[in-house]
Amino acid sequence: MDLILWRHAEAELLREGAQDIDRALTAKGERQAQRMAQWLNQRLAESTRILVSPAVRTQSTAKALGRDFRTVAALAPDASVEALLQASRWPRSAEPVLIVGHQPTLGLLAARLLCGQDQPWAIKKGAVWWLRSREREGAFEVVLQAVQAVDLL
Repeated sequence: MDLILWRHAEAELLREGAQDIDRALTAKGERQAQRMAQWLNQRLAESTRILVSPAVRTQSTAKALGRDFRTVAALAPDASVEALLQASRWPRSAEPVLIVGHQPTLGLLAARLLCGQDQPWAIKKGAVWWLRSREREGAFEVVLQAVQAVDLL
């Protein structure tokens, strides 16, 4: 199974009296989302399930792909690693899954899958971490397929 973690692009700062979930992308964030979407669209299978947090900034990031996606309330900014694992059906999903989400949960998830511990790994704004599960000689393993920062595109 492929699990692709995409952190939302750069968003506006939280304004006094505003809700975190309503923060929009900045102009720079819109450009970041477009660049990463182009990179992803060259690599994602048509069957990829795209799961997106209900936050405005993740919705806008995902829309840059130009593909259908599903908004999942359990992926909101305060989501747990367990919520992401459950939503993605890791490691047994029949199709690849792209999660458009938030820090620190995406970094914690990457750390848990790659080293077995929840550690505060940083995933840059707009970046993608591509993980793959596989069985080899009866043992389950996770392979890091790619890490792509938007500023390197």
